[in-house]
Amino acid sequence: MDHFNYHGGALHAEDVPLSRIAAQVGTPVYVYSAATLTRHFGLFRQALDWTDHLVCFAVKANSNLAVLKLLGDLGAGMDVVSGGEYRRARAAGVPGERIVFSGVGKTIPEMRQAIEGGIRQFNIESEPEMRALSDLAASMGTEVPVAIRVNPDVDARTHEKIATGKSDNKFGIPIARARTVYAEAAALPGLKIVGVDVHIGSQLTDLDPYRVAYAKVADLTRALRADGHAITRLDLGGGLGIPYRRDNNAPPLPIEYGEVIRETVGELGCEIEIEPGRNIVGNAGILLASVIYLKQGEGRDFLIVDAAMNDLLRPAMYGAHHDIVPVVEPAVGAEVRRFDVVGPVCESGDTFQKDTQLPMLAAADLIAFRSAGAYGAVMASEYNSRPLVPEVLVSGDHFAVIRARPTFEDMLSRDTIPEWL
Repeated sequence: MDHFNYHGGALHAEDVPLSRIAAQVGTPVYVYSAATLTRHFGLFRQALDWTDHLVCFAVKANSNLAVLKLLGDLGAGMDVVSGGEYRRARAAGVPGERIVFSGVGKTIPEMRQAIEGGIRQFNIESEPEMRALSDLAASMGTEVPVAIRVNPDVDARTHEKIATGKSDNKFGIPIARARTVYAEAAALPGLKIVGVDVHIGSQLTDLDPYRVAYAKVADLTRALRADGHAITRLDLGGGLGIPYRRDNNAPPLPIEYGEVIRETVGELGCEIEIEPGRNIVGNAGILLASVIYLKQGEGRDFLIVDAAMNDLLRPAMYGAHHDIVPVVEPAVGAEVRRFDVVGPVCESGDTFQKDTQLPMLAAADLIAFRSAGAYGAVMASEYNSRPLVPEVLVSGDHFAVIRARPTFEDMLSRDTIPEWL
């Protein structure tokens, strides 16, 4: 469920007509619904209300400060994968004790930043990282909480570029070596073992891979406790999928995901951490764009819009689908045509959909790319010297620009021409 619906023949974000946002902010522009963010976060908390838990939002999905503050004020923790994301979480008012630091390439300055600023735990991804963190923490005269990320070699049945739990992925320590690595961690200064971490991928639409992975984590937890380790937390990752196509079967609900967690690891008595990103923010956002031209090609027609692959990279990068809808609701029985929906960037890959059926549209008409709140604005660039797309947050009948579109002067000012040119 989201809060982007037609009212009186016009698509709204909550109670705000998208046409009003387009008129005031321009297009392309990302638009987020506060009500949808709130609802989706609440569903995950409800799914785990049978146990102690912390729902940590995966900041990589959408790192806008307003989005992070909204979720943080609701009680969310944050899962960060860089020093920059850590700074964003803290700038949004999230305390260090609710921030989990993940990622395979943490640098010493990033580790130091998190230790000094406060951290709930580091999720360790390799032995070299573990030793580096130990040396740093010991040199600072402190002890930091850690969980070790294990790779369970489970096929998440998702896109190969977002699968993270197979043996040939770069993430985590092979689960077969976990007891040896935990033994080394226990002997190192500056580290306090608190839990086990696992994450098998993103956009999962089947709960069975979770069952398999979490059963392996449960067995490992029992073995580690037998080895003398105090395992009090299980970080089970995120990755629950969302319905990018409205005409497909819906993915599992958070409450169903919570039941899988209860069935597989509930009897261990651990605090549960999960790190949803896409499922909280994906359907809470749309990308609003305008039609520039209708172009007749050889055997196909092109709908050229002012959004491009630098604004929404997912179709070009992953072959991802986003439903495209007109902002003005088409009349029942209105004429439809097939278009390739493309952007203005000078790449053939700047194509959002091919041979898609849409009502007749004209230059300046508005369209919306649905389910664009996750991995949209965060992956945007200034390719072709196109300004970064702005972001807007809607709450009820009002909205605010939460990231402004930079001017060309802003863009040019970041470059420096050497004196000798």
